[in-house]
Amino acid sequence: MDEALLLARIAEDCAGRIADAFAAYDAEFRAITRRAPLRFEMRDWKGSQRDAVERIELYERHVGRTVGELKRQLGERALDRELWKAIRASFAARIEGLPDNEFTRTFFSSITRRLFGTVGVDPDIEFVATELDPLASISSRVVTNVYRNRGSLVLLIEELLGDLRFHSPWRDFERSVAQVASAITVRLHLLGERRAVDSIELIRPVFYQLTRAYLVGRIDGRGFRLPLVIALRNTEQGLLVDAVMLREDEVSIVFGFTRSYYHVDLERVGEAVVFLKSILPRKPVSELFTVLGRAKQGKTERFRELMRHLATAGDRFVHAPGERGLVMVCFTLPSFDVVFKVIRDRVPPQKNVLPHEVAAKYQLVFRHDRAGRLIDAQEFRRMRLPRALFDPELLDELLSEASANAHLEGTDVVLEHVYIERRVRPLNLHMQASDRAERLRAVLDYGQCIRDLAYTNIFAGDLLLKNFGVTRHGRVIFYDYDELCLVTDCNFRELPQATNHEDEMRAEPWFYVADNDIFPETFLRFLPFDDEERELFLRVHGELLTPHFWNRVKQRHLDGEVLEVMPYRPQSQQERLLRAAALQ
Repeated sequence: MDEALLLARIAEDCAGRIADAFAAYDAEFRAITRRAPLRFEMRDWKGSQRDAVERIELYERHVGRTVGELKRQLGERALDRELWKAIRASFAARIEGLPDNEFTRTFFSSITRRLFGTVGVDPDIEFVATELDPLASISSRVVTNVYRNRGSLVLLIEELLGDLRFHSPWRDFERSVAQVASAITVRLHLLGERRAVDSIELIRPVFYQLTRAYLVGRIDGRGFRLPLVIALRNTEQGLLVDAVMLREDEVSIVFGFTRSYYHVDLERVGEAVVFLKSILPRKPVSELFTVLGRAKQGKTERFRELMRHLATAGDRFVHAPGERGLVMVCFTLPSFDVVFKVIRDRVPPQKNVLPHEVAAKYQLVFRHDRAGRLIDAQEFRRMRLPRALFDPELLDELLSEASANAHLEGTDVVLEHVYIERRVRPLNLHMQASDRAERLRAVLDYGQCIRDLAYTNIFAGDLLLKNFGVTRHGRVIFYDYDELCLVTDCNFRELPQATNHEDEMRAEPWFYVADNDIFPETFLRFLPFDDEERELFLRVHGELLTPHFWNRVKQRHLDGEVLEVMPYRPQSQQERLLRAAALQ
């Protein structure tokens, strides 16, 4: 057979196999996603947690299986670049016109990068198109339901909630309707809007995230548009509205980079991203794809955002603000809102962790419920960046202290393994630069952050303020994962009392301390709070300094209980705030 014809046939066959592999992955992804309504109806929260982990692990499993099959099929030709150029061309033609075909391209690129160990990007055998806007080609709209105001906002909300098809009954349907209508009325009053709501448009599929269901949409009136997210809770007594979110900041937190991914069965994800951008204009496209469960596509879009920015950036990579990390070299581009983190070659003994164990901690966070308190860090391999963009001091540190993961190649710096995450202000710097009221708010939310992490079975390990950050919404989050562990793996103890003066004066503990022993009453010693801040922390979060709190939470996890951490104020709290606002 003619060699060219043989090459074309092999390319066509391989392209078909990869397309079929993606279709199998996507079908399984959506099958897991479609379990969410039943989990919500049955209040099967442990099942929801299992589904979240299973769906996250799905992509790597399908890519690995496909790579293995292609290696066996192609044999000696598995790394034939000319063949892979032909496969790429055949694959591009095959998927042309498919919905969300950027997902399929990303899947293809994952396979070739895994196969060839690609450094940087290789446009001959993968899809790069860093200049591509993933939303530019989307001309259709996500499927929505539109509810018109025919003279009564209450009747509009009644129609909207009445359209929901849950088997669970409403606990108090009229009360839920009144809650939503009241929240909208008060919000418009605070905005000074005297005009009525014209319509409410909701994305038709319901969004699910662990224990809650969300209706996602927008409110339109003459001259204004508001986001609308309604959180639903399913109790033993029935459904109820748990929160109504009408501010961009509130909705941004619900769709934030510290939240677990939504389970929502969308026919075309890109259409939903376009809709979400209309109510969250400041949210990067990469984060929207990610929070909708398409983490690999979110990673692709973040890389594109970075490459587009670098093409016009006038600044250089420098050390990230805050204290230098003992485990990671952290750097940033001041004009781009992310941080790059590279594991050092050697970790100081006091950290008691090895580089490969640090990577395992990041994998744990990737699969875990982040509860709005852990940043979603994206893992990149073999990233190539121009050497000229690096501050000399930073470059020297990378090459000397992180040489296993950073080296020079011509005029470029190659990062073998790097994590990229959203940049936040280190909490210790925030405390230094803030006024009294902001400091007190941060102290309170710092304690709440530790508490929320405990409820999701996470103990931060190192509680120094430098390991926490503050988002633009003023929320305290945790981002230093090298000492992070499960609460259920810890042994929380009372601090033994010294029996003599010599024991009291020892620099080291005079009693036995195992690696997993934690003494909560010592936490406050390491925090630079002044008297007022310390008193506030003790008054509100004092139980965090007791083994009783931690052992009680630990036992609840061991008993299989799911402890909820919500990204919003429940309706009972919202009602109090709304009433207070209406009186002003």
